[in-house]
Amino acid sequence: MAKQRIFLVEDDLNFGSVMKSYLEMNDFEVDWINDGREALAAFSKHIYDLCILDVMLPHIDGFTIAAGIKKHRPDTPIVFLTAKTLKEDMIKGFNIGADDYITKPFDSDVLIYKIKAILKRKQPDDGFNENEIINIGKYTFDYKVRNLKFNNETVYKLSPKESELLLYLAKNRNKVLDRNFALDKIWGEQGYFTARSMDVYITKLRKYLKNDPDIEIVNIHGSGYILKISDSETK
Repeated sequence: MAKQRIFLVEDDLNFGSVMKSYLEMNDFEVDWINDGREALAAFSKHIYDLCILDVMLPHIDGFTIAAGIKKHRPDTPIVFLTAKTLKEDMIKGFNIGADDYITKPFDSDVLIYKIKAILKRKQPDDGFNENEIINIGKYTFDYKVRNLKFNNETVYKLSPKESELLLYLAKNRNKVLDRNFALDKIWGEQGYFTARSMDVYITKLRKYLKNDPDIEIVNIHGSGYILKISDSETK
């Protein structure tokens, strides 16, 4: 799967650089902004799994940025960083929707454990995990080994991106898979060429699934795709 993506806003250049590197060492993808004025515009360009915001920032503080993030994407987890321990500030942060509040200086390993715990809590209950065999109509899909089978025979050995895209479609069966969400999660960016690439992969998946007439991948213009399965009982 694509790496989980973190949005970091920290104005201290030395601390921000070290923190970005440490998070990347722990297998996260990190976008770091050091000026609060640029934060919301940068955040709106991608979908993030979690935000880490310094409270004391020049121009626009972390609380204001968090409020904007929650307005734009209310389900995005937020962790505040602060050098202050005022109870009023902590209450304000949690009222905005913070998932945690960490006081500087802090143990970097503790931060990683906190991030992983938050991300685990935020994962949707899909009814299956990525190690399970997933039923898609008359097909079975083994994400771990990237095998798609029809009538117990291996039909295709999927590429990594084909497999990831099918997994997200299956998780959202009969619901719209947001196009930009899929681009961020699988390709790591939104752009003309990545969007065209995803269209090609959708065409391939349609061909792989054509043996079951009850399965259809529908393009929802301007939004994304739906994996429609007529018999929704087969999950």
